[in-house]
Amino acid sequence: ARGKGRYEKEVAMRPRIQVLDDALRNQIVAEARDLLLTLGVTIHHPAALRLLADYGATVDLALESVRFPGPVIDRALASALPAFRLFDVLGNETHNFVEGKIHFTPGSSAINILDGATREIRKPVTADYVRYARVVGRLPHLAAQSTAFIPSDVPEMISDSYRLYLSLLHCEKPVVTGAFSIKALSFMKDLLVVVRGSEAALREKPLAIFTCCPTSPLKWSEESAQHVIDCARLGIPVEIVSMPMAGFISPVTIVGTLIQHTTENLSGVILSQAAQAGAPLLYGGSPGVFDVRYETTPMGAVETQMIDCGACEIAHSMGLPAQAYISLSDSKDLDAQAGLETSMGATLASLAGINSISGPGMLDFENCQSLEKLVVDNEIAGMMLRLVRGIEPREDFPALPRFQELLKEKHLLISRHSRKYWKQEQYQTGPVINRAKLSRWQEEGSSTLFERARSEIERHLRDSQPSRLPDETQRELTRLMAGEARQHGMDQLPALT
Repeated sequence: ARGKGRYEKEVAMRPRIQVLDDALRNQIVAEARDLLLTLGVTIHHPAALRLLADYGATVDLALESVRFPGPVIDRALASALPAFRLFDVLGNETHNFVEGKIHFTPGSSAINILDGATREIRKPVTADYVRYARVVGRLPHLAAQSTAFIPSDVPEMISDSYRLYLSLLHCEKPVVTGAFSIKALSFMKDLLVVVRGSEAALREKPLAIFTCCPTSPLKWSEESAQHVIDCARLGIPVEIVSMPMAGFISPVTIVGTLIQHTTENLSGVILSQAAQAGAPLLYGGSPGVFDVRYETTPMGAVETQMIDCGACEIAHSMGLPAQAYISLSDSKDLDAQAGLETSMGATLASLAGINSISGPGMLDFENCQSLEKLVVDNEIAGMMLRLVRGIEPREDFPALPRFQELLKEKHLLISRHSRKYWKQEQYQTGPVINRAKLSRWQEEGSSTLFERARSEIERHLRDSQPSRLPDETQRELTRLMAGEARQHGMDQLPALT
């Protein structure tokens, strides 16, 4: 009786981590705003410069530079959406990028794949991509697919649109993608419109996010700037992904790199909002630290993850949803290093509240995708989604009846309370995670993590169903893609198996 009424909160507390105190975060933003006003950024695109001049920025066309007064920055932040939604190919909502919600997405644009049969890193081909799309469609804790790697059996000029075509054809989830040229984005938009039916329908129910990257330090290429403008005007969401490297092309300190990251990302936010007020975007990044010992940019480094978490706090302080490349590894195999770097990044990203966590499946500094790692990372994502739900009472007060039952029955395995809340309280891991006793594990073949992951891939491929995208839509996608391929010297598209 003493416990009655003492706890009345009905919603679980969301566990969080904070890496910047308010004063430091505000100073970082203030310094970035000052850099935007005094140094500005370089944009190698006259049309973008003229657009920003009309928006109120100070532009020098000869030097291709643009500076942003405070009111221009404030105007862009005021019109940028605090959240937006994504939908799958069938029009079902899959994402709500509102603060407090996290979503996991495979890492994108790798140039290699880890061959599960040989455990060697090699160039991927179309058949690899189809297997990937079919597998990721069945992984419940990855809310989106990405154009995860670049098939080597098509011309480079169509490799971006070809990845999107395969994704739309073989997986129903929305796509995180990117274009390699201005012309390609227009064709990729046409593929998305085929699925949705019209540009208006695509605007109403976005199906893809396009990655747009400034060039560190403090530059925008013509292609990236035009992609931001085009996507904004089409209502296609973008993720602005700044990529400073601490100690190489950004200051060696985390604070200095966050200042640069904020400066570059804010310039992208302004460009987007100048093109179309209210254009949906994610404030993202793929920052890294530079390890001078190996001349690499480790994405699994704790400092890289701290930069990502700090950038998320900055994004949310400005009312913007956040993205980051985190929850990945620099290892070259599915090993202990891959597990520790990925799970540490996933945990920090989840506790920081990064809305779009990009990285599952990735190895080797974002250069390699692994289907085996992807199915393991799906389990990590499931655990993280459970973590952020937090701890909440479920008929736990008063405690006396529960313990009276425990003392009477000597266990609670089949109690009403256990049966009602077991699956809600405990995340149910899949077969890739082994929780059996030693004797049972031995009896079942003493399988390794990699072997279990391989088995899961084969199960997913065996049980996967064709996309429910209408046949006529699939035929139109193939007709368009085949036509694009012919323009670049391919008489027919590669075999899918």
